[in-house]
Amino acid sequence: MKQLLADRRILAWAFYDWANSAYATIVLAVFFPILFADHWYPGENSTTPLGYANAAASLLIVLAAPVLGAIADQGGWRKRFLLAFAGLGMTFTAALFFVAQGQWLLALAVYVLAGVGFAGANVFYDALIVEVAPRERVDVVSALGYALGYLGGGLVLVLALLLAAYPQWLGLDTAGAQRAAFLLTAGWWALFTLPLMVWVKVRTPARPLQPLAAAGAGLRQLAATFREVRRLRVVGLFLLAYWFYIDGVDTMVRMAIDYGKRLDFPNTHLILALLVTQFVGFPAAIAYGHLGERLGARRGIFIAIGVYVAVTVWGVFMDRVWEFYVLAVAVGLVQGGIQSLSRSLYTRLIPRDKSAEFFGFYNVLGKLAAVLGPVLMAVVSQLTGSPRLSLLSIILLFAAGGLLLAFVDEAEGARAARALEGGVAR
Repeated sequence: MKQLLADRRILAWAFYDWANSAYATIVLAVFFPILFADHWYPGENSTTPLGYANAAASLLIVLAAPVLGAIADQGGWRKRFLLAFAGLGMTFTAALFFVAQGQWLLALAVYVLAGVGFAGANVFYDALIVEVAPRERVDVVSALGYALGYLGGGLVLVLALLLAAYPQWLGLDTAGAQRAAFLLTAGWWALFTLPLMVWVKVRTPARPLQPLAAAGAGLRQLAATFREVRRLRVVGLFLLAYWFYIDGVDTMVRMAIDYGKRLDFPNTHLILALLVTQFVGFPAAIAYGHLGERLGARRGIFIAIGVYVAVTVWGVFMDRVWEFYVLAVAVGLVQGGIQSLSRSLYTRLIPRDKSAEFFGFYNVLGKLAAVLGPVLMAVVSQLTGSPRLSLLSIILLFAAGGLLLAFVDEAEGARAARALEGGVAR
């Protein structure tokens, strides 16, 4: 680990997770769901429109990510695309501050655009791991990113909570101080993206293409990648498993605060529980990286899926605030682990010279799952009026993902990936 921390490229790459986790924590998980329910859409069933908005943001990335990933590989533009999408996310995150009370449709529209920027940048951030991480240490490098993300997300959340607790510092009312958290998020995201801009260098193709030529070549390469994914049986099987189980993870992140509010838990406890998750997640993600090296990434993912199934079942029946805190700790122990080991396992299964393109597919499956999960909760909530039944539906996704993952042969997948690197079968 000390050797990895001495490499400023790895640190700069990992600190982007520290940067964008401000959005994941403040916007996705805490302040937007609270403000949407209390300020923009009060007195209504907020789960339904919030679920559909999360699905819409994910669907836009589903449609764009594979094409943009192929173009980025052809033109050597992974870093440029990351910064462009991050800029979009920062801009519309800041814009949420200016949405007035009751303007719930505008709030959702701005939220969707910010989400597109966040998710789109992550496609190319994930792909850049091959530029900084030695193949044999990818588990630990991936875990370092998630660990810094949890720590950074927790620290910026503390700052946002201080602003919300003392609105007089800013000369605002309580809702205004809560909305100021969106400005804090955009600034934090921009500031800690600077190390990646400066120190992470991207290898360009021997003959990088101009935009129009890259677009045409990217589309042709995308069609070829579809064929390669079909031939790379292990990659296809892993992506299908990932599609199911990461759906449960993402849906719980996006909908946990809303679920707690539907159970009439106070905002203070909901936010503090999420803060617990962030700070537990920091050391747990690093530990999970070492666990992946010792037991294998696939076994580590199985452990996390088992914990999530138990958390989901307990969450359906909980009715006391202290239980929400216990579940927050349990999630913090495995959330970073399942995300980082999934990324590192997938990195081993794909050709490194086509990482942006293949990570386009990876993120498509993740975001397509994030379409299904929130919609599933929204529909069940709309039909039954029961937040508990809507949460129960998630357990099926974890079960399906775990079953499919059991058939993923990592060694076979790694051999096939190396054979395709450079476009030459060996």
